[in-house]
Amino acid sequence: MSAIQTKKNVGRRDWLTQALLFGVSLCLQPLLALAKKPEALEAIQKIIGSNALNEGKVKLVLPPLIENGNLVVLKVSVDNPMTEQNYVKAIHIIAEGNPLPNVFSAYLTPRSGTANITTRVRLAESQKVWAIAQLSDGSFWQSSVQTMVTTSACTEEP
Repeated sequence: MSAIQTKKNVGRRDWLTQALLFGVSLCLQPLLALAKKPEALEAIQKIIGSNALNEGKVKLVLPPLIENGNLVVLKVSVDNPMTEQNYVKAIHIIAEGNPLPNVFSAYLTPRSGTANITTRVRLAESQKVWAIAQLSDGSFWQSSVQTMVTTSACTEEP
């Protein structure tokens, strides 16, 4: 083998190695963009501030096994009257595996009638999802569901 052929083989080998590493980095990049539990807990802390987070009053309905994370039906209801003196001010949904953990927030008034919300969300992976309700008296109530997603959504395209 001549020196020129050896240099071509090394060049080709280096090129293939770099191409493989580039391909692997593209595959892993979306996974690095996903929020994790610390970011989700930080988002919850921003919502509730120094207030206590109570269990109860909030019912979050989300399937425990989700075949496709692109369109997941999510239902939240809060067992609280909707009167001028006592009503649900906001409902926040936090998902620890999404690129942005605060999936959505809905703001209500006493005229909203009921504190029931049904929507569709995208879930990036198997994760814990929280529903947090803020009442007009300043209290915060929560419910959470652990769900398993078999086909992910919310990944960024390269």
